[in-house]
Amino acid sequence: MIKLHAFGPMFGLPDPSPYVTKTEIHLRMADLAYEKVAGDLDKTPKHKLPIIEDDGQIIDDSTFIRSHIERTRGIDLDAGLSVRERAEAWAIERMLEDHLCWAVIYDRWMDEANFMRGPAQFFQGAPAHLRDGIIKDVRTRITTKMSDHGIGRHSPAERLELAHRSLSALATLMGDRPYVMGQQATAVDAFTFAVLTAALAPLFDTPLRQAVEGYGSLIPYVRRMAVRFYPDHAWWWDHPQSAA
Repeated sequence: MIKLHAFGPMFGLPDPSPYVTKTEIHLRMADLAYEKVAGDLDKTPKHKLPIIEDDGQIIDDSTFIRSHIERTRGIDLDAGLSVRERAEAWAIERMLEDHLCWAVIYDRWMDEANFMRGPAQFFQGAPAHLRDGIIKDVRTRITTKMSDHGIGRHSPAERLELAHRSLSALATLMGDRPYVMGQQATAVDAFTFAVLTAALAPLFDTPLRQAVEGYGSLIPYVRRMAVRFYPDHAWWWDHPQSAA
């Protein structure tokens, strides 16, 4: 059986990492049995999650994991899409992964109040006398990554403007379709759902969350995907008293 190495439920989400959620949905789309286990970043090839273990192989990175399960199981998560539609789906996924998700990460890690609500939980197991130093080191490295990416060099207003452009593009391309590419969920829906729920998590107070909420067509989409792929998760819209 496949083992999916993940962080586990946190922040009101099935996993704090949209990339882990992407892989989990791909496994569910493919109807593959798997075991979800706690991941250890220090023991992964690229110090990132998710990874999967499959028949003695370790596969890392959500995109390569998708390629692996499609190739080894003879599955096509984009079945029914034309060559052009597959290209469009890839472009949408790259927009969401390489820009919008970084805006989500920035808001979690760079805003002090949001950091204390969320990512600070990652360090609870660290020895008390070392914890502050570890947190400072990790946040310094993440700050550098944000600057190298480019999003960390923008003002809050500029980051929000770019996020709006991505959200507007997504909403426009979807139109009134129930899923990103049409009547059926395909591979791109996995990360689309993952990053939108990450942005919407009420644990974090961000202009980005308000921006997503402003695109009316995206909210029913998120709930549609949640019902289909995470019917047993306690979503905040079903349990508003626990959302704070």
